[in-house]
Amino acid sequence: MSIDVNNESGTEVDEQAILDIARYALARMRIHPLSELSVIVVDAGAMEQLHIQWMDLPGPTDVMSFPMDELRPPSKDEEEPPQGLLGDIVLCPEVATKQGAEAPTQHSMDEELQLLTVHGVLHLLGYDHEEPDEKAEMFGLQAAIVDGWRAERGLTGPSPAPTVS
Repeated sequence: MSIDVNNESGTEVDEQAILDIARYALARMRIHPLSELSVIVVDAGAMEQLHIQWMDLPGPTDVMSFPMDELRPPSKDEEEPPQGLLGDIVLCPEVATKQGAEAPTQHSMDEELQLLTVHGVLHLLGYDHEEPDEKAEMFGLQAAIVDGWRAERGLTGPSPAPTVS
C-alpha cells in the first residue's frame, strides 16, 4: 500500500499513526495492496478554502475526501480486488482539536485525526452518512476499524466517539 502523509498545517501531528490507521483501514476493507492514497494535513485557512470551493460551505471542516478511481471494497466472491488510486484525504488539526475536546469522550487531537482518517477512507470507498441507514453502517464500520486498530496496539480507554458530521 502506498500512502503518503504530507503535513502542511504547521501543527505537529502523529503522522505515523495516521499512516498506520489508514493502512489498517484499507487492509480491513480488502483494498488491493498496491493501491495508492494521499493524506494531506492543512491549516484552517486552507481547509476553509477547500470547503468553500468544493462544498460551497463556509468555514473550515474536519475532513474532506477526494476520490480518484472510485475503488470499492471487493465483494465476498471476488478473489482479488482491483488496484488503483484511491484519492486524497484532507485533515485539519485545528478542527480536530476542537472536536476532540468537545466530544462526549474527550480525546486528543491525534486520536481525532485517526478517527477522521478512517472516516475519510470510508468516504473514498463510497460510504456516506446522508441517510440514517447509511450513517449507521458507516459509523459502525468506522468504530469497528478504530477499535480494532487500537486493540492491536494495546491502547486502553474508550475509543473516540464519532464527532464527524
